[in-house]
Amino acid sequence: MGGIRVGTSGWADRELVSSGWYPREFNDPAGRLAYYAEHFDLVEVDTTYYGIPAPSTARAWADRTPAGFLFNVKAFSLFTGHPTPASAIPAALRPGSGLQRLRRRDLDPDAYERLWDGFHDVLTPLAGQGKLGVVLLQFPPWLTHGEKAKERIIATADRCRPHRVAVELRNPTWFTEVNALDTLLFLQSHDLSHVIVDMTQGLPSSVPPVTVSTADPAVVRFHGRSGAWESGDKKEKFRYEYGDDELAEWAGRLRELAAEGDSLHALINTCCGDTAPRTALRLASLVGSRTRPSPA
Repeated sequence: MGGIRVGTSGWADRELVSSGWYPREFNDPAGRLAYYAEHFDLVEVDTTYYGIPAPSTARAWADRTPAGFLFNVKAFSLFTGHPTPASAIPAALRPGSGLQRLRRRDLDPDAYERLWDGFHDVLTPLAGQGKLGVVLLQFPPWLTHGEKAKERIIATADRCRPHRVAVELRNPTWFTEVNALDTLLFLQSHDLSHVIVDMTQGLPSSVPPVTVSTADPAVVRFHGRSGAWESGDKKEKFRYEYGDDELAEWAGRLRELAAEGDSLHALINTCCGDTAPRTALRLASLVGSRTRPSPA
């Protein structure tokens, strides 16, 4: 049976910081990460989706966490096909077009390569200390099932090697009755972890929670079940607190997945306040996960 790790998507969200979950004495980034790592052995780095930090920042993350702690790192938005604010790209690499939002096609090829180099410079210190879990590729909801889309996924994943890669597909066409098996076999054949999601169901954009592992580790992201998923802003989409019965149902699924032999990463991606860490601690208790890192 593989081990189950539980954590949250981020540790420094403004509302979390102001919620009181962190004791007053942990009042700076270093202290908050250290406190988080006293309670969990896994975290997802969400900030890398919005911009590529300096390598020194990643080294500090690695240095401030104990042996056995893992970071899952979300890939920069431009790499997965999302329109990206020009301000998120270093000034020296921006095109002179004046566009406010950029796609890959808007960048000089050399600038695009340098962005990837910078991203790998972030991954390297984490991997060097054995603290890199997976690189998370979250593709946009308009990426529909098809051969060209598969080629794009493979090309992006190859850019992340030799690190482990997890793929989150946010268009329901990947998991229709006709396409689901093809999708899972595709991910398995390329050693890519299928990101299982829990989210609001019954909407045109809903992706079902297909609880099948395609690579090690299995990854489950809990987005919540907000009724405002399609109508609300980002905060309203993710404002949700799981009930005991919902977590208990998932605890059984997670144990079954872990019993298949893969390690498993469960990440709570809800807001607001301290909802995410409180939910993660409840889930960890249900699945018997250790909530403090132990030496690898």
